[in-house]
Amino acid sequence: QINNLWDIVPAVPGDRFLSMLPPWHAYERSTEYFIFTHGIQQVYTTVKHLKADLQHHQPHYIISVPLVYETLYSSIQRQISASPPARKTVALALIKISLLFMEAKKIYEGTVLSNSPVKPSFIFYMFNYLRARIVAALLWPLHNLAKMLVYKKIHSSIGISKAGISGGGSLPMHVDKFFEAIGIKVQNGYGLTETSPVVAARRPFCNVLGTVGHPIKHTEIKIVDIETGEVLPDGSKGIVKIKGLPVMKGYYKNPSATNKALDLEGWFNTGDIGWIAPHHATGPSRKCGGMLVLEGRAKDTIVLTTGENVEPAELEEAASRSSLIDQIMVIGQDRRRLGAIIVPNNDEVVAAAKRKSSLDGNNGLAKDTVMSLLHAELKTWMAGCSFQIGPILVVDEPFTIDNGLMTPT
Repeated sequence: QINNLWDIVPAVPGDRFLSMLPPWHAYERSTEYFIFTHGIQQVYTTVKHLKADLQHHQPHYIISVPLVYETLYSSIQRQISASPPARKTVALALIKISLLFMEAKKIYEGTVLSNSPVKPSFIFYMFNYLRARIVAALLWPLHNLAKMLVYKKIHSSIGISKAGISGGGSLPMHVDKFFEAIGIKVQNGYGLTETSPVVAARRPFCNVLGTVGHPIKHTEIKIVDIETGEVLPDGSKGIVKIKGLPVMKGYYKNPSATNKALDLEGWFNTGDIGWIAPHHATGPSRKCGGMLVLEGRAKDTIVLTTGENVEPAELEEAASRSSLIDQIMVIGQDRRRLGAIIVPNNDEVVAAAKRKSSLDGNNGLAKDTVMSLLHAELKTWMAGCSFQIGPILVVDEPFTIDNGLMTPT
């Protein structure tokens, strides 16, 4: 991996990396070996000092987990919300325009992610291609204006002039899209301790959002049926299996665990659910073929008493877009419907209650009011999801590493 990671991170001597993962973590360890081999400067930080260190050291790259990018996203959103009304309105409008500009660009650049193996009709694609070109041309001046008025200040405060590398967990799509819109490249990757750890990653020249990119050199990926183990065609969802030089020989002095994870042909069962983007020679998805898309852990799948299988990650990501929700965990195994444990963002909840004149006489929040506001948010943000959340439990204590409710990744 020391030799092959350069395809993902084409760093040069003098580049500055910032990292905050524990050095015994496989992700951090491989990163350290790689960057020191290439004569690159490494800066270590912590959650507490992240913001100050980003501004002070202005790193070219940051190597971290999705939680860090979510934290940066939330921090930027808070700063915008705290701006004077006129400035806030302009900033939010320009960000929306940049998001629309990027969506149009994807159509004519061929980076629209799709799991459909069916080739789109040429006439239909050409119509969308021309429309996307026109939309992008109209939005381009405003996108450039946003760069000067809004994004330049964000860049100067956090650096990350070349790329942010994300791995070790699922990167929420709204965070991914936001950083793309403001001109900060975030390359999402995938790997496990058992695979040394990198398996796949998005390349700088083909950074397709929603994927974890193509496999790295000397690595094969296949998708198999959860029940039968049969290899599935591109676009079909199943268990991700990996084979190649990065895969471990086995678990130390634990042959039974090794035999469960590795088959006789050397394929490693990751326990992750995903699919491989189908290949298309032409059309809006022509550059996505062969990229891996992850949709959660097989062991995280919730099976309801109705027999339906639910992937909670998609629901949690949708709900997390609400400014009123700090953290959420969807639950419901062996139940009739889904529920959720929610850590609210108290400041935002109070602000929302004020706007709706829902505060009691002591400027406090009644429990029913909080529940009502959160249910309304879930309904709004999860409107497009396959499943909806029923009862919720509101907790004050956040999920943190210190209280054991969360791991570093």
